[in-house]
Amino acid sequence: MSDSNEEAERTARLVAAWRAADRVLTRGLREPTLGELLAGLAEAPYALDGPADVYGDGIVADLERRVAGLLGTQDAAFFPTGTMAQQIALRCWAGRTGNPVVALHPMGHPERWEGEALSTVSGLRVVHPTTEPRPFTAEEVAAVREPFGTLMVELPLRDAGFLLPSWEELEETVEAAREREAVVHFDGARLWESTVHFGRPLAEIAGLADSVYVSFYKSLGGLAGAALAGPREFVEETRVWRHRYGGQLFRQFPQALSALAGLERELPRLPAYVARARAVAEGLRAGFAEAGLPWFRIHPEVPHTHQFQVWLPYEAERLDEAGLRQAEETGTVLFRRWSADGPPGMSMTEMQITEPGLAWTETDVKDAVSAFVDRLRQPRTPA
Repeated sequence: MSDSNEEAERTARLVAAWRAADRVLTRGLREPTLGELLAGLAEAPYALDGPADVYGDGIVADLERRVAGLLGTQDAAFFPTGTMAQQIALRCWAGRTGNPVVALHPMGHPERWEGEALSTVSGLRVVHPTTEPRPFTAEEVAAVREPFGTLMVELPLRDAGFLLPSWEELEETVEAAREREAVVHFDGARLWESTVHFGRPLAEIAGLADSVYVSFYKSLGGLAGAALAGPREFVEETRVWRHRYGGQLFRQFPQALSALAGLERELPRLPAYVARARAVAEGLRAGFAEAGLPWFRIHPEVPHTHQFQVWLPYEAERLDEAGLRQAEETGTVLFRRWSADGPPGMSMTEMQITEPGLAWTETDVKDAVSAFVDRLRQPRTPA
């Protein structure tokens, strides 16, 4: 069997175990069936007897107005993907400032997950205020050695552990960019859940930036899609570029329906998810200590959002196998996929707490850790 077939088989087995499990901290993106997704659209909080959208009117325009209202901006535009939305935002700001240089973090989404699209497609160039795996500081922004037109701030910085600066640090970082005569764009793919850490409403957070991107599927459970929010004239310009980039789709009501459902159902729950994530992190810490693991790390120690990282000193395949056996044998899913994203012999997984995780107590978490570690210590299943 080829490696690709073996991986596909393993993934199918994992997804089957996750779907069958009755105790989970969240439901994964691979788990729903087409029928379940369609049923969810039928239950969306929107009048389904109205006309469908055509090239962005109707329900799509309603969604745009809803997002602008939540973020306190003059306008917002729907985009089929966040990658397209951010490229266009940064391209438009480059045209307005006359400077094609974007200051951003090397662990940010455009640098890691977009195939060098900023330079290849949009003709932009990047500089990095820091290479440290944490949000950059105002001092580092001030010390960038060449002029830049736009500062892009990812909130939270996902690949560094879903990290957020403090509110005061964010204000100082934005001010440092202003002093450099640069505009500020927030990569707010997960901005929705950042209100707890900042202690500020969405509109006040978004109000620090000149433009903001938000995602509808990462935290809100939508099918796909994103929005750019900001001044009306700027957003209108991004609509022109959206058409040029191939993003002016004939119909987008499935994405819009699911986004509105997420704003209605998931957005109010996010503070509870953040609080539960902090309790789960504490339960993991206690469980690992009681299990006598030689080393572990929960990062950050107190989660900034409802997502965080767990690091263990084992190979990813071995950890995946222990988690799979736990799911199949006990119906409990504590961890999902692990990756060898660090020094040799170290693996990391991302934790996310959503509605199913609200029922978990710290004792539940510790018991699940004990069951997981028991299987981690058992002899490995022959391939």
